[in-house]
Amino acid sequence: MIVVTTENIAGYKIKEVKGEVFGLIVRSRGLGGDVMAGLKSLVGGEIHQYTSLLEDARKQAVDRLIANATDMGANAIVMMRFDSSEVGQTMSEVVAYGTAVTIEKE
Repeated sequence: MIVVTTENIAGYKIKEVKGEVFGLIVRSRGLGGDVMAGLKSLVGGEIHQYTSLLEDARKQAVDRLIANATDMGANAIVMMRFDSSEVGQTMSEVVAYGTAVTIEKE
């Protein structure tokens, strides 16, 4: 499955637009991560636990995005984007979204 952030894919022609598609995940940071983040925030710098959490969440959101597009009969996703937000005080939501399409080589 080709996934791009652009409207078009070089060398391909969009044959059919299947519609909007998304992959969503909500992850909890956990008490240990919050304690470590609180300590790290006192001295500054990257909080590796949160970086790993968000990287994993983005990968899972893209995996779900691709699975949903496949279920729709698409073979590509164009205009893919990420969005994220906090849910409560201990959870992060990550959504990957775009337009599911069928493409063929020109």
